[in-house]
Amino acid sequence: MRSESENHPARLPYGEGIYRRRILLVAANGRVTADLEDDFHRYGVEIEHDGGRVDAVRGRAGRYPWSECGNSSVPLQAFRGAPLSTSLLAASRRGNPRENCTHLFDLAVLAVAHAAAGRARRQYDVTVPDRVDGVTRATLQRDGELVLTWDLCGSEISDPPPYAGRELRGAGMASWAEAELDPDAAEAAIVLRRGSFIANGRLGDFDGAPNASVLLPWAENSCYSFTRGIAEKALRVQGSTREFTHHPERLLADVLRSDDS
Repeated sequence: MRSESENHPARLPYGEGIYRRRILLVAANGRVTADLEDDFHRYGVEIEHDGGRVDAVRGRAGRYPWSECGNSSVPLQAFRGAPLSTSLLAASRRGNPRENCTHLFDLAVLAVAHAAAGRARRQYDVTVPDRVDGVTRATLQRDGELVLTWDLCGSEISDPPPYAGRELRGAGMASWAEAELDPDAAEAAIVLRRGSFIANGRLGDFDGAPNASVLLPWAENSCYSFTRGIAEKALRVQGSTREFTHHPERLLADVLRSDDS
């Protein structure tokens, strides 16, 4: 993993930048390694399986916004014994997302689906430019190919059909996607929906917050660090946000180098 002392570009004022998120899933010999990096996070999950069920799961917290996020891999143990399924909703029933780090939980769910599908490698790249007058265009590339483009207005997808009118907030989008789309398309929609929502984090600089409890009025029970009793001791990790607007090649650069070698 890159040294935290490495130089990073300064954060751009909101309206001038682009939120980027990269997810890499690699399978080999009964194991799936899942890595994620974006402006605010660098996480990894590894699962081992016997071809039918998950035998073991491990989480890695490399860069995170609140001090308690590093302790949030323990709830992932609920995935042990989970049957392999390409349904993200089926895999997610093994645990409570609100008791987990959202991003570790998402990676574990994607890793289970990746194992079930029997894929060797998959890479997702989410791109969401800062909103202007509340609107933006979010895109998703899968293995270098553009597979989704959404026009967003507020918390809603405004175009194109069949996504138009769907809300980014809540679980309804995931349920609809799995009911109406094929597994690959549903997975892509769920990945872009999460990234489009997290992109809103670029709106503010939270390094001035002493701990996560100050955000509870807006985010209570949304994840592990925003749970009462934990939020009060979840101190802000100063300087944890990165700027990838003009440097998408830096996302997961360490694992991509080892993957290519």
